[in-house]
Amino acid sequence: MSTETGSGAIPGPDGAPRCPWGLSTEDYVAYHDEEWGRPVHGDDALYERLCLEAFQSGLSWITILRRREGFRAAFAGFEIAAVARFTDEDRARLLADPGIIRNRAKIDATLANARVLADWPEGELDALIWSFAPEPDPASRPAPKALSDVPAITPESTALSKALKKRGIRFVGPTTAYALMQACGLVNDHLADCVAREAPRTARPPMRRPVS
Repeated sequence: MSTETGSGAIPGPDGAPRCPWGLSTEDYVAYHDEEWGRPVHGDDALYERLCLEAFQSGLSWITILRRREGFRAAFAGFEIAAVARFTDEDRARLLADPGIIRNRAKIDATLANARVLADWPEGELDALIWSFAPEPDPASRPAPKALSDVPAITPESTALSKALKKRGIRFVGPTTAYALMQACGLVNDHLADCVAREAPRTARPPMRRPVS
């Protein structure tokens, strides 16, 4: 979650400290508290997050968050097999859909990625992405004290980006890959004093072996 401020955790309406971006709009509070940084598993679920992070590129995440249900309706709930069957008529429908971001390159990448992933064995996307979770457990790393301590790119996100691109996945640079890692719980970038920091740690699944 990118931001320009270097602030540390600040108290919310309930008095509990949170990452500043998590209080910047009402829409962010539930997402920050209940979703961001929590482990996400399942090929379709990770495909959805990968797509939404790609659509976010160059925009604010709030723009995507407020359109998420529109994206889900437009892209068949981000079921990989369903999106892989989309036709030219579906593409035209997407380009005219005001409920999503009508960016031609991002829409084309979403469709192309589904066609690539439809040929992968079940669970392979999940295993590949999670193989780039930093070791040891990211919860053991020093917790960021301020948003300025949170990186935009890491060696792991660069490696994940390269691995996905090598296997035909489009629109996933190192910055997008790191945003995916943050959102899906591969790393824990809630600030040290944030009330939501402990939840991702206790919910984090075991490490997975890299895909060969």
